Amino acid sequence: MFETLSDRLSGVFDRLTKQGALSDDDVATALREVRVALLEADVSLPVVRDFVKSVQEKATGQAVTRSVSPGQQVVKIVHDALVATLSGGDEGAGALKIDNPPSPILMVGLQGSGKTTTTAKLAKRLKDRENKRVLMASLDVRRPAAMEQLAILGKQIGVDTLPIVAGQDPVAIAKRAKQQATLGGYDVFMLDTAGRLHIDDVLMDEVIAVRDATNPRETLLVVDGLTGQDAVNVAEQFDGRIGISGVVLTRMDGDGRGGAALSMRAITGKPIKFTGQGEKMDALEEFHPSRVAGRILGMGDIVALVEKAQETLEAEQAERMMKRFQKGQFNMNDMKGQLEQMLKMGGMSGMMGMLPGVGKMQKQMESAGFDDSVLRRQIALINSMTKRERARPELLQASRKKRIAKGAGLEVPELNKLLKMHRQMADMMKKMGKMGKKGLMRGGMGALFGKGAAGMPGAGAAGQPGAAQGALPPGFPGMGKGLPSDLPGGLSGFGKKK
Repeated sequence: MFETLSDRLSGVFDRLTKQGALSDDDVATALREVRVALLEADVSLPVVRDFVKSVQEKATGQAVTRSVSPGQQVVKIVHDALVATLSGGDEGAGALKIDNPPSPILMVGLQGSGKTTTTAKLAKRLKDRENKRVLMASLDVRRPAAMEQLAILGKQIGVDTLPIVAGQDPVAIAKRAKQQATLGGYDVFMLDTAGRLHIDDVLMDEVIAVRDATNPRETLLVVDGLTGQDAVNVAEQFDGRIGISGVVLTRMDGDGRGGAALSMRAITGKPIKFTGQGEKMDALEEFHPSRVAGRILGMGDIVALVEKAQETLEAEQAERMMKRFQKGQFNMNDMKGQLEQMLKMGGMSGMMGMLPGVGKMQKQMESAGFDDSVLRRQIALINSMTKRERARPELLQASRKKRIAKGAGLEVPELNKLLKMHRQMADMMKKMGKMGKKGLMRGGMGALFGKGAAGMPGAGAAGQPGAAQGALPPGFPGMGKGLPSDLPGGLSGFGKKK
């Protein structure tokens, strides 16, 4: 969603960071471009004015002029101002208040904003991550099959739903949900209300009656992130009539301009608690202002990347892999596991968006034909091998290669690329294995990611944002010929042939 804004801002900051010293005119010119970029991203005019004023005050002071790297200092100031705009000065406001079981959560919003799906996603998150017993109840008596939809989603995610009783009004259903949650020992009960327009007085009065009957701990407004600036007006109207405690922005994986997210907190004073990142039931992320600001400025989001890795990789499996790698063992089964892990973590585009300094390369790599289909083709090649061939790739001679490539519906050169990549990764694992466990922990990440602060790509002095770009981890699949010449060094598959 923030891709266009991110591209515009990175262009501005690239010019600033290349200059050894900054004058007030340089900063003023850069901030004019920042102002235009924010307005084009559909950010509210008062928010843009306050943002630029805040940055200008700090960026034209003595601290920047005397800074070791003035350009990077300005990037840091803009980063901090973005975090302040997105968080309203309180980064901890996003936590849900569900401390007194059974805690009611009321879901409200316009028609078609994704309330029912978001209710199920949030219920799954509470069940899986916080071990809460959750009961879901649909109060939507107007939309056909709305109650059945929630019941089906409940079965999919393993969360209980309130039995449907025909003819009951929303207030009666809410009271029944409260009673069942109390008697059943549930920690949370979620009330999915009918979609409404913020000018529909009858429906607004109905949700006010539900609110008064259940006294919810959280009233979450679900807003479609693609509606742009009108999303902020919707939030103001709902807050004025019902009183909301937070916002969930859906369709943040879309191609909207992101202005709603940047304006929401500043104008309404209500925190964005979660963002919907797709249709799947686990595609709901907590909204962390500092991480979102980092992504907008192209600094990546390593914390989210690590969290995704923890979610998708089992501890026992990781321990087994670590022991094998320490011994320098790395066969095609291990490689298949690595490729599948990358797909589970959101594929190449998902991972690259979180790696600092790598986001700018995404379009170049896509135009070179390097995307998730490369990973799937490589997994298909490994699946086409026998168990013995996967365990001992050195057995693969010409006749076997033809059979494997044909079985995967691909050509032998693609298999040769995969085998070359496997050899490079196996060599790297042997080197890391020789370091021993301590060496693996200290130098392993540096060996994987190239030089930089803490071995992380894109991190420079003291992890300053916007520092020099680092390299992708060696062994990224599919790195063959035909990629742009201005990519950073250290990519596997480049350079001299073995």
